[in-house]
Amino acid sequence: MSDPVGPLEWAAKAAFYCVAALTLLGGWFAVSQRNLFRAALGLALALFGVAVLYLFLQAEFLAVAQLLVYVGAILMLIIFGVMLTAGIADPAVPRWNRQAVGAALACGALAVGLVAAVLRAPWLAGAGKEFTLPLEALGRGLLGRYLLPFELLSLLLLGALIGALHIARKEKE
Repeated sequence: MSDPVGPLEWAAKAAFYCVAALTLLGGWFAVSQRNLFRAALGLALALFGVAVLYLFLQAEFLAVAQLLVYVGAILMLIIFGVMLTAGIADPAVPRWNRQAVGAALACGALAVGLVAAVLRAPWLAGAGKEFTLPLEALGRGLLGRYLLPFELLSLLLLGALIGALHIARKEKE
């Protein structure tokens, strides 16, 4: 008789790797596109993939926060900024240059170094234990001790949005 957990574990791992690959693909698409709107769509795919990866890690609150804050707010701010500015694709800018090769080599070396460090790291034996932070404690921290920085950050984002609208409106006139 076959173990019923085996196929489920295999399917979960396959789904995790597919979502991770889509997240990486979205990130690559975000940095490789010349058209800023398409790059923003690639960023949306990458950020949405990160939210799904949070769900795989059973961090539902982080997944919802990722969707609301990054995909829902920050990404929409970027898309509005792109749509309000004229000439989002400049054909005079070359797609590749000499710096791209050096950057690709540096990123590859960094990736190899990170993988080697992860494989050599002495992991704790109790790392599989579940750790949960009650949402009430997180809410009390954000709206208690850290209320002032939280509100200052919201004012900074509001100022950036108003500034982007002012610059876009000034260029049209």
